[in-house]
Amino acid sequence: MMAASPSAAGGFPVSGLSVRKSEQIADLIDLFSKTQYRAKEVTPRVEVIEKRCLDLFARDYKYSIISNTNGEVCGHYPRQIVFLEYESTEVDRDRFESTVQISKLQDLVNRSKMARCRGRFVCPVILYNGKHICRSATLAGWGELYGRTGYNYIFSGGSDDTWTEPEEVLEDDTAVRNGESQLFDKVRGHDIKLLRYLSVRYICDLMVENKKVKFGLNVTSSEKVDKAQRYADFTLLSVPYPGCEFFKDYKDRDYTAEGLVFNWNQDYVDAPLTIPVCFTQNLNIDWTQYQSWDLVEQTQNYLKLLLHIINSDDDSGLLVHCISGWDRTPLFISLLRLSLWADGAVHANLEPAEILYLTIAYDWFLFGHMLPDRLSKGEEIFFFCFNFLKHIVSEKFSAVRKQRGKNSHFKDSDFTVEDLCQLRSRDRGSITSLSSEFSLITEELAGASCPNADTVDLFSSQPQASSWCPLPSERQARLEAVREIFLAAYSSTVGLRSSAPSPSGAISGLLEQFARGVGLRGSNAIV
Repeated sequence: MMAASPSAAGGFPVSGLSVRKSEQIADLIDLFSKTQYRAKEVTPRVEVIEKRCLDLFARDYKYSIISNTNGEVCGHYPRQIVFLEYESTEVDRDRFESTVQISKLQDLVNRSKMARCRGRFVCPVILYNGKHICRSATLAGWGELYGRTGYNYIFSGGSDDTWTEPEEVLEDDTAVRNGESQLFDKVRGHDIKLLRYLSVRYICDLMVENKKVKFGLNVTSSEKVDKAQRYADFTLLSVPYPGCEFFKDYKDRDYTAEGLVFNWNQDYVDAPLTIPVCFTQNLNIDWTQYQSWDLVEQTQNYLKLLLHIINSDDDSGLLVHCISGWDRTPLFISLLRLSLWADGAVHANLEPAEILYLTIAYDWFLFGHMLPDRLSKGEEIFFFCFNFLKHIVSEKFSAVRKQRGKNSHFKDSDFTVEDLCQLRSRDRGSITSLSSEFSLITEELAGASCPNADTVDLFSSQPQASSWCPLPSERQARLEAVREIFLAAYSSTVGLRSSAPSPSGAISGLLEQFARGVGLRGSNAIV
């Protein structure tokens, strides 16, 4: 499908339209860095974000809405939760009949919300080849169900809109054991019905713990340790991945993920890596070495696994979750969405700035990621997500194993030859720090490293004299474009805070040079 023409988006010329979209992203990140989304406290500025997300979904899909108007289902899920039914453009939208009973889905959601931590129920967010990719929190444990959070659910029927840890009520486990099984049968039974309605078979658990324990009480649980084996009919994958606290180490190492290895010997880490053989035998990955992987290799391998699962032959969907479902979960949901988009497999009509806006706004902001809190602690998992795109540009991460030239929907004006060559040359060599990478970017922006556009025929099959400047794949060009827009917007709003002076110069100077180079210099100083 072809992308919408510039004239279809308000009549702006391409350059003016690009600047406007980039400014919208900067405005979104600026608000996000200062505000925690709550469904019952929505400002006009947030309403604009909500509407823009719906418009972007509508460009490629027919969807229904799961109502969460005042956060009555979940206080930190979107007010209008999008359920994607099928791919469709405005032209052919009325040619198909809806296949979902939205009232039944709404009822299942309302009934199942108690089953998971903070009421963050199983929610479909990506539609790929007819399969639903879903997100949620982990299963609620006894502590949460009978703590203050569970009390509010049971007796008020309201949502848990508190942003602090639930205040658990400690009780003698033996005194409540008889009622525990019956309550879990009911609550988790509703959760299982929702999973089956969404045709989810695969559940990927990112927790490094089997259960989250506080004050000696199991506050949360997980499918893999459900004593009654209620989730035995699902394919469970335990793929432990470091929590948001680990990303302070990433920030303290000058935003360098290479060589950063999680300490698996900590007392609370007890979840093993467990992956069915059917998903390991074709990936050429030595999973026994997972505890020695650095953050780059671990994230790459887990993404390869998720892509392999959703490309299996059956029609089953996938659930990804961590503990609360608002740090590690959006990281992998975003990487999946952007990777599939780069292949032209989802959101085919969206341009780089548009898919970036949708991913930040929907996957992170409207699903409750607490960016102000994470930034105050230096836990830069949000930045890591979009900066990580440089590590998945390879066709090894492609879900579409075929030539995509005929299906290209990028307009001729989206990239110049210079842009493409810069993207390609940026991939050369080993770049181990953010500072050195921005140094490389600004060098390329300052001096042309490629021949004039008039001397290169992009569509000629004849060898070119300028073969020293090979063009990147379409996948690489798309992901690099998204990353560049993000870095420019982030630098003009939040900025990066180096823990120590960079040997190649201050991070602030490099980022400001980069922002100027792509026309997005902001007024905020980066410290």
